[in-house]
Amino acid sequence: MNSLRRTFSHPAFRQSAREMASVAPGMAAWGMMTGVAMVKSGMSVAEAVAMTLLVFAGSSQLAAMPLIAAGAPMAVILVTGFCVNLRFVVFSAHLRAYMMHLPLARRLFTGYLTTDLSYVLFTRRYPQASSDPETREAEQAYLAGGSVLNWVSWQTASLIGIGLAHAVPMAWGLGFAGILALLGIGCSLATSRLRLVSAGVAGAAAVAAFALPFKLNIVVAIAAAVALCLLLEKPGLPDGGPR
Repeated sequence: MNSLRRTFSHPAFRQSAREMASVAPGMAAWGMMTGVAMVKSGMSVAEAVAMTLLVFAGSSQLAAMPLIAAGAPMAVILVTGFCVNLRFVVFSAHLRAYMMHLPLARRLFTGYLTTDLSYVLFTRRYPQASSDPETREAEQAYLAGGSVLNWVSWQTASLIGIGLAHAVPMAWGLGFAGILALLGIGCSLATSRLRLVSAGVAGAAAVAAFALPFKLNIVVAIAAAVALCLLLEKPGLPDGGPR
């Protein structure tokens, strides 16, 4: 408990929260759209609330919902969710050096809170893990600051979307607005030629494979982008590593 208090009161926690605040509105729009979409897909309010709180992975949730609504086999749903979130396995491997000195419960909780954006901001601020106790404390505070703000903004908007799902018609374009919000965030993260090319390849692959059933074009897009990065990425460069 004392460790958590130090983390939340650390200057790095507030710094990270301020940096995350610039993209939090976009994530909130995406979260609200996801909340509406879960209920519109046929899930009950209780199921939607449980999914947003327990899963906390918008892309995986959106990939699984049409499969659930279509009555797809459980194996297909699980494989799709696994493939969509496969990047978090890479994130975890990279963050291992930063986390292994922490208790298991703290590591699990940090893993639950960590998202693409909080990971990107963290690794940009701390590209190398430190063995210095003070720096380690700053690292944990910085990761927690962005992660907590991101979680609060997402869950608040998602729960609002769940609550308003039956009152808000899909014709209002919330789904399209959420996609635009995520697209804007994604474009802001494409800060190198490799990231731009991999994003373009993923988009082209998703369109080319659009006719596949059960939204499997998403899996094809992810596989194409990952394969390209593995072929082109050069270890040891400043832009190297999963971002």
